[in-house]
Amino acid sequence: MTGKVYLVGSGPGGLGLMAMRAQEVLEAADVILFDQLPGEEVLSSLPTTAEKIDVGKYGSRHTLEQNEIEDLMVKYAKEGKRVVRLKGGDSFLFGRGGEEMETMREHGIPVEVVPGITSAIAVPECVGIPVTHRKWASQVTMLTGHEDPTKEESALNWRWLAKSPGTLVILMGVKNLPQITAALMDGGMDAAKPVAIIERGMRVDQRVTLGTLTDIAEKATAVGVRPPAIIVIGEVVTLYRDGSEGAMHITE
Repeated sequence: MTGKVYLVGSGPGGLGLMAMRAQEVLEAADVILFDQLPGEEVLSSLPTTAEKIDVGKYGSRHTLEQNEIEDLMVKYAKEGKRVVRLKGGDSFLFGRGGEEMETMREHGIPVEVVPGITSAIAVPECVGIPVTHRKWASQVTMLTGHEDPTKEESALNWRWLAKSPGTLVILMGVKNLPQITAALMDGGMDAAKPVAIIERGMRVDQRVTLGTLTDIAEKATAVGVRPPAIIVIGEVVTLYRDGSEGAMHITE
């Protein structure tokens, strides 16, 4: 008897921002394969009745490779179990949920996707930075700062991104921040464009670092910015004010 796989996005952090459907699915789960990004509050609330497996990726150290994670999902589902693949944010936004869905379909395993609030919008929002604004940004572009290293060339057109209007929101971009800012300036983006980096968004140790395209990489290095972090580039960053709801610290 084949079980079922649930691809669950836990949201940007905390039980209060998790969908009710996600909590229902977790309570009924036989096996939960989780990342570290859901955060301690969510992970500590996981039901004791389920088998819990840490499959998180910690910088360059991966607990399991992606194909091994998918093999486990297939194995447990084919044993007739209800399998939850739990991720931070939303599993279809740079969370490899689409790949996992494809693998389950190849094996004839039913899949239900439970959307989560994406950190790409929620984390800037929680410090008073709207990713769109009638005056500043009628467009928002979300991109990864860490592409598949096996690609022969980048799928991102940095020259186009440098010229595109509105807001850029970059996930997983801390390690490559110097290369990202250089590529945008080389493409013609104004070196004075405001940039904010929000580390550990919506957690008690959240931190915001402000700068411009020309100096944000140097500032990030100076204060020791570390992932997870969201990078926001655009005029909407000027709406940030130290002391905004949820803002814990700012470095300028």
